[in-house]
Amino acid sequence: MRDMKFIIFMMMLLSISGCEHKPKTPSSTSDWIAHETTLIHAKVSQLNPTALQLSLTAYSKARQQGLDTQQLLTVIDYSKPSNERRLWVINLKNNTIVLNTWVAHGKNSGGLNATSFSNNARSLKSSLGVFVTENSYIGGHGYSMRIQGLEHGINDNVYNRAVVFHGARYVGADIAKSRGMLGRSWGCMAVGEDAIKPLVDTIKNKTVVVAYYPDPNWLKNSKYINV
Repeated sequence: MRDMKFIIFMMMLLSISGCEHKPKTPSSTSDWIAHETTLIHAKVSQLNPTALQLSLTAYSKARQQGLDTQQLLTVIDYSKPSNERRLWVINLKNNTIVLNTWVAHGKNSGGLNATSFSNNARSLKSSLGVFVTENSYIGGHGYSMRIQGLEHGINDNVYNRAVVFHGARYVGADIAKSRGMLGRSWGCMAVGEDAIKPLVDTIKNKTVVVAYYPDPNWLKNSKYINV
């Protein structure tokens, strides 16, 4: 009888101890953002942690608005030069990188580095901020995908400007290596011809895209990245 009581007592102690050492789960949105930033950056150190954190902040707000259906986040870091892979697709269900590829910026946004952005028609510049993907289609550049800009005065004109994701011969590893920089679009998020179909098929139909650059106006006024 004593042995049985001792066994029960030890089992209770082990149970209590086990509860005390269970990993904590994030208890708020800010905790979740910090938690995800740490986990993802540990797997892909090339992704600027500031760009990642702000993108996760924007994603969480967009998701609250019902603008995400697949728990996928695409981050474009325009603070990186175009000869580096600066587009990431992140699966937030398991914190894995689904895709990492090259992406061009607009002709009038800069040369090797993008430094100027616009929401204006015929600017031939890239737009910053938070977007949601729409459907795929076949257009002048072949297989492509429309997007909607979610930020008034920052990128809400991209649909009317026909800023889309499309494939282009001037984007890819060979171009980045031989020319030292990618070719440039008219503002579209152009990727390599071999990357466009897997990219679009992965992120089309209501997933969040964030195009990052440390632009003072966007950092100050965006309703998606300011808590």
